[in-house]
Amino acid sequence: MTDQAVDSDDRPGVPRGRFFGRQRELKSLQADIERAGLDTIAGRKAPRARVLLIAGRPGSGRSALAGQLIGQIAAGYPDGVLSARLTEPGGRRVPTEETARELLDALGVQGPPGADEDELSQLLRDTLADRRAVLFLDDAADAEQVDPLLPDNCDCLVVAVSGGPLTGIPDVRPCTLGGMDPKAAIELLTTYTGSVRITVDPQAAESVAEECAGLPAALALVGGWLAARPVLSVADATRQLRALPDDGEQPRAVRPLARAFRLLYESLPPSSARLLRLLALAPAGLVDAHTAAALGGCSVPDAQEALKGFAAVGLLHPERDRHRVPGALAPLLLALTETADKPAEVQLARARMLERAVRLLQSCRAITEPEGSPARDAFARMPAALRFADPAAAGEWLRSRQSALLAAARVAVEDGELDTLARRLVSALVRALAAHRGTEAAAPELYGLHRLVLSVAERRGLHREVAAALLNLADLDARTGRTEEALARYRAALDAGRAAQDPYATGRAMESVGGAYQELGDWHRAADWYGRALVQRQARGERTDEARLYGRLGAVHTYAGRYGEALRSWRAAVAGYRRAGDLPAQARALSEAARVQEYAGRPQESLHTCREAVDWARRAGDRRLQAALQLRLADTLERLGDPASARLHRASADGLLEVEDAQDAAAVRGKEGSSTGSTYEIRSAMAED
Repeated sequence: MTDQAVDSDDRPGVPRGRFFGRQRELKSLQADIERAGLDTIAGRKAPRARVLLIAGRPGSGRSALAGQLIGQIAAGYPDGVLSARLTEPGGRRVPTEETARELLDALGVQGPPGADEDELSQLLRDTLADRRAVLFLDDAADAEQVDPLLPDNCDCLVVAVSGGPLTGIPDVRPCTLGGMDPKAAIELLTTYTGSVRITVDPQAAESVAEECAGLPAALALVGGWLAARPVLSVADATRQLRALPDDGEQPRAVRPLARAFRLLYESLPPSSARLLRLLALAPAGLVDAHTAAALGGCSVPDAQEALKGFAAVGLLHPERDRHRVPGALAPLLLALTETADKPAEVQLARARMLERAVRLLQSCRAITEPEGSPARDAFARMPAALRFADPAAAGEWLRSRQSALLAAARVAVEDGELDTLARRLVSALVRALAAHRGTEAAAPELYGLHRLVLSVAERRGLHREVAAALLNLADLDARTGRTEEALARYRAALDAGRAAQDPYATGRAMESVGGAYQELGDWHRAADWYGRALVQRQARGERTDEARLYGRLGAVHTYAGRYGEALRSWRAAVAGYRRAGDLPAQARALSEAARVQEYAGRPQESLHTCREAVDWARRAGDRRLQAALQLRLADTLERLGDPASARLHRASADGLLEVEDAQDAAAVRGKEGSSTGSTYEIRSAMAED
């Protein structure tokens, strides 16, 4: 239920999908859409989307009014409605970069991982430049949150909900809400009480509306209280409301809602009241049965029943298979938690919630593993309430809970008291996202998670995890073209790896520093850092890595035009792969050596080396590699003036590729369409979950 709008069936006490009152405000808002703006009056085309502001305190029905308005006008905007909440129930202002990324995701556009507020908001404006859509920005704190999101397109419309004016945004059309008119207030109350109790004492119903100041949220709570007590009259509710003292610390406009909430809250059994208070700890205000069970320390079925009961009396807003803590009630619940619950109990509830999230994420990832794997065996031993029916169900759960899980990770890290659980949660979330979405598709979320890991690791002085997080962040920077930023993080990771005495991290960081310099075209520094990494690998006897680094050195020397050094490096790579028994890699290295010989003006040697590479590819049984090398050999033969031999090799390559394509098609037909991706791993000293 959102403010005035209610849903479900016709029984008293169960909200149902209707909207009450506010007809004057609706007509005014619709007229504002059509009314000429300042630019139009001046003879200019409006440079930005029109902004309609619905202002009022939480609980006044502002979001419901916005939803009703958008429902009436949505048909005129063929590109749909985009919505985002700019303030969480706990009061946290959602950063613009998070909001912009959420809106871009709804538009099917992926923002670059690690992009800042300016880049993402500009991408959003560019995406909306030729569309006709409605943006619903709920619970905006001020103009600073709204302004960067406004489309530079007068064909779009922005409907913003806020507690006050959006000073600084020109030509905003405000609609300020107070209480509902008595008739609409009584209609809303009737949906909870039924018509009989209202009919027998209409004056008492008017008194309730007056005591609630016409606030839909307060009326819903009083209605819920009456619905749970069918033997009481509306006059009883009026007397009890008047008997409750005002909280002098609350602003005057909030006191009617606070008293209505107190009326309902004090009628709850102690166990239910405790669970309700703890729901305020739910990340982003989103609660499902598992979250409620973990917070309250009860079973999942009991938590589910409790949530249904809270929703029936207006204490929660149902959303599909979960509930949302109303933004108007969240501050009241948090205040009660601070006074009624011991800090240790609150911390324990948070720990149970995070532990439950970790186990669900482990189950979500494990269902994607092959049958008989250790992960699937562990999955089979989990309680039934934590297991998913199939990978599709797990993926849907992860998609629907992603925002809450990301919020849980952020809150856990910011809390600072549950760092071990926070690290486990982030690690489990990274693995689940990678398993279901792939590292490329989930890169923006992974970037934020690696930053959280870095925050915890730096706070705790965990140098190995600092190095791992920096390497992961730098890799994502490098993929999105931020090479300078990647280079700085690779060098910082090298320092952290040395502090941790972690040879993997230091070797990986040195090689990555070389790669960043190579991307920047600084061949001398790239060769220097590859050389340092090579010395470390040689000292540790890591032959495969040694061969790979020889290859990277060969590539850098080739780019720099140092063909002699390049050829020596490629030959060393060939020898290394031969010792390791990696025949395809050996064939590729020989092919690169042939390329260097050709650049160096030694075509006959290049031809001989290229034939040797084809031979090794044939021995390896890699038809695609063999075909690629034969095409290169054909090019070399043509340059040497032997087109007949070149045609033979091209025909042979075509035949190999036809065989491979036929086998690939047969393999695809034999599969069910499953795919796997590499996991974006957080390397650390922690044991595997």
